[in-house]
Amino acid sequence: MARLIGLAPADDQGEPGDHPAVGSLGPLEEALGAVIAERVREFRLRLGLTVGQLAELTSLSKGMLSKIENAQASPSLATLARLSGALKVPVTAFFRGLNEEQDVLHVKAGRGLDIEHKGSGPGHRYQLLGTMRAPHNSLETLLVTLTDRAEEFPLYQHPGTELIYVIAGRIEYLCGDSHYLLEPGDAMQFVGEVPHGPRTLIELPIQFLSVKSIQPAS
Repeated sequence: MARLIGLAPADDQGEPGDHPAVGSLGPLEEALGAVIAERVREFRLRLGLTVGQLAELTSLSKGMLSKIENAQASPSLATLARLSGALKVPVTAFFRGLNEEQDVLHVKAGRGLDIEHKGSGPGHRYQLLGTMRAPHNSLETLLVTLTDRAEEFPLYQHPGTELIYVIAGRIEYLCGDSHYLLEPGDAMQFVGEVPHGPRTLIELPIQFLSVKSIQPAS
C-alpha cells in the first residue's frame, strides 16, 4: 500500500505548508527544526500557556503543536506567523540559536597577499593575512618582513588602534616622542593617530605582526 508523505492526519490541523519531519533531512533542516521546536516551547512556557491554550490562540491542533515542539513537523511561514502573534514575539525569534556557517580565514605560511604599502620596496615585504566579510571586517592584519636596511622610514598615522608583535630580529620603534626596543616575543599597542613607525633596524631579518582595528566600510 502506498504511503502518503507530508499529509497530516485530520486531527493534526495546521497550515497547508506544514509537513511532518519524516524521511531524510539535511543537517541545516534538522538544526532548523530543533531550534524552532526549542523556541516555541520556551516562549509558550514563558507565558504560562499549555499546548491546548496555545492551540486555541492559533487555531492549530494540539497534535500539530506537539509535533512542532518535538521537531517532528516543519511549520510553514503561515504557521510561524500565527505562533508569532500568539506568543508575542517576532517571527525571527524562532530562529535564535541557529548555528550558521561563519567566515573562517585560514592562510598558510607564506601565502599572504603581497600589497603595496607606504614604505614597501626591495627588502620590505608587507603581506595581508586576509580580510573578513562585512560586517566583521574590523581588523587589518599584516605580516611585515624587513631584510634590508633603510636610511629613513616613513611615519604612519591611521584611525583606531594597532598591536605589533615581534617574531624575529630586533627593531627600535618610534611612537610619538618615545622610542622602544622590540625583540622577539615583545608586543606594543598604541593609538593609531599618534605618528609611529620603525626608527632603527638593529638586527636583520626583522619580522613582526601588525594588527590594526579599522572602521568597516558602510
